[in-house]
This record gives sequence, C-alpha cells and structure tokens, in this order.
Amino acid sequence: MGPGKADLLDAIEATGSISAAGRAMGMSYRRAWMLVDAMNRCFAQPLVETHPGGGQQAGAKVTELGREMREAYRKVVEQAESGTQGAALEALTKALKG
Repeated sequence: MGPGKADLLDAIEATGSISAAGRAMGMSYRRAWMLVDAMNRCFAQPLVETHPGGGQQAGAKVTELGREMREAYRKVVEQAESGTQGAALEALTKALKG
C-alpha cells in the first residue's frame, strides 16, 4: 500500500470502474489494473472486486477490507509524520498474506 494505491482505491470507489479511475488519475488502464492486481495478491482477501461484462453489476468495487486498509495506511502515514505509533500498522500487517 502506498499513496498511489490509496488514491486509486478512492478513484475506484468514486467511479465504480478501474479504467475510469485510471483515466481520472492520468494513468493507463493497464497500469491501474496492475496496481489493483498487486494489491489483491498481497492481501489475504481482495481489496477490489471486479465484475466484467455489461449490465448493472459490471465494474469494480472497493471491498470493506479495501476501505479499512486504505484508512489504516493513511493513519500509519499520519502517525509516522507525527512520530507516534498506533494500531493501524498492526492492522495492515495482519491483513497481508502470511
């Protein structure tokens, strides 16, 4: 997790689409997809669910774990910048694949 991936999760949540999120961030669909794939492979459960095809279910959705890890990451950054420690780093670490 890093600032770009956290921002990508925000953009996916806002647009409901990996390609639209990538465009909004000025990156290619391939780059956005590679970042999503890396996040999903690194964590024990997916951070983004994808639903290919047409219809109302098509697109991408940030999972509850994705939202939790994004917020935990941002808390870790905030704590690091202020020189404090907290449970957010532990939450991120526990959610990673063993």
